[in-house]
Amino acid sequence: MSAAPAEPAKPRSLTDRILNGVERAGNTLPEPFMLFIVLFLITGVVTTVMQKLGVVVSVPGSEDPTAVKGLFTGEGMTWLTTNLGENYIGFPPLVTVMPILLGIGIAQHSGLLAAAIRKLFGSSPAWMLPYVVGFVGVVSSIMADSAFVVVPPLAALVFKAAGRHPVAGLLGGFAAAGAGYSTNIFPTSLDALFAGITTSVMDALPGYEFTAVNPVSNWFFNIVASLILGLVAGFIIDRVIEPRLRRQDVPVDEVAADDAARSADTAEQMRATLTPQENKGLLVAVLSALVLTAVILLAVLPAGSPWRNEEGGFLPKSPLLSSIVFLVVAYFMVVGVAYGAIVGTLRSTRDAVRMMSDAIKEMLPFLVLAFVLGNFIALFNWSGIGTWIAVTGAAALEGIGLTGFGAVLGFILLASILNLFIISGSGMWAIMGAVFVPMFAIIGYEPAFTQAAFRVGDSATQIITPMNPYMIVLLGMLRKYEPEAGLGTLMARMLPFVVPFWIVWTVILAVFFVADLPLGPGNGIFL
Repeated sequence: MSAAPAEPAKPRSLTDRILNGVERAGNTLPEPFMLFIVLFLITGVVTTVMQKLGVVVSVPGSEDPTAVKGLFTGEGMTWLTTNLGENYIGFPPLVTVMPILLGIGIAQHSGLLAAAIRKLFGSSPAWMLPYVVGFVGVVSSIMADSAFVVVPPLAALVFKAAGRHPVAGLLGGFAAAGAGYSTNIFPTSLDALFAGITTSVMDALPGYEFTAVNPVSNWFFNIVASLILGLVAGFIIDRVIEPRLRRQDVPVDEVAADDAARSADTAEQMRATLTPQENKGLLVAVLSALVLTAVILLAVLPAGSPWRNEEGGFLPKSPLLSSIVFLVVAYFMVVGVAYGAIVGTLRSTRDAVRMMSDAIKEMLPFLVLAFVLGNFIALFNWSGIGTWIAVTGAAALEGIGLTGFGAVLGFILLASILNLFIISGSGMWAIMGAVFVPMFAIIGYEPAFTQAAFRVGDSATQIITPMNPYMIVLLGMLRKYEPEAGLGTLMARMLPFVVPFWIVWTVILAVFFVADLPLGPGNGIFL
């Protein structure tokens, strides 16, 4: 009996070919840790050659030229062996990220953050759900990567309960969380991480005057971006994604599942509605935040407050602004403890320690990566190659007349493209920040502004790259409704979010740029 002839392979679409190309190219990159080892060694070789060639650079405003120093020399190897640990432990992001993680750990593992999300979803009318999902998705980055596995299924549940298409909630929740990951109305550990890297790379311009970058240096910009992007996400879910799903007859019910799966789904639906105790916990958490706010105001508002600066104000520098990390930690800890004590998830200091330990465990990959990141940036600054690149690059931009917002657009576009291949935001900012923060400072932009521009390019494209591991998680959720769905299907449905997010976010930055609006307390755009 002859075998049936094989069906001819279906021609792949242009989108499939592009995405497959991105996946192949991304897979050729080493893991972030090894990537920075390679970059460290390449930088070491290049700096050694530059020293042999006698390369020097003059920083604008500085009388003495800076000579590039090589790593693979006696001086360079001595510097490395005597500063290896200090380069790691002194890596600025660790100073701010770790304390904030402890506070967020209590707020998250006590159940407060998830309960707040469920409250927002459950109390919203059907017509408002897309916009609530859009806003919650954007600000869910406060939960770090947990947002990608918490928000989408909850959004699907509340959409279905309201008579709307659950897949629209699923996709919209993921898209808002991913495409808006770099912004939030609350200061988060990501703000602390970015601020630490931004400050550290400015060591490439010794003696250069700039406003210090802290976790709230982009706060005003982030608040505006979060609110507007939440509305944009909601509009796309409501007017584009959901109607298209209905036109395509995508099922609104999950495919047949076994009893265990049905039981799990039922339990999940039960958890989608808050218990009276959880509602009480949220109320007590809000009240505790108000009490803490009153205490802080009583401490800082009096004329003789030690948290004021010498002029009696708070801007551009003051002990209050230098206490941002303390304030963020205090708020998260107070509301987390208040909620946990009411609902019973936090009964003793042992529970609090466990929650903070769990938060640190989730950050362990970054702590390992920080070892090589800290030494890479330290080499950039010590060798002088960062200074040379900044001065040379700034001169090139001035030479072609590209020093206005056009240069910023090019920077955002480059970040968006690199984001398809390098998913680690901290890793990509360490690479780009080391080059562009000093370069843009020389042509007149505050480091906080360059950091704000990076946020735009860092997030929008990560929801269409196969290098994002959470795309596979989302695909598993989608296949509960569409068993035949593939990665291409998922990426095609994410595309309607990418371009609007990119354009709207860039326009918001342009408005701040043209109007010269403050990006955060004490942080402007121009030096």
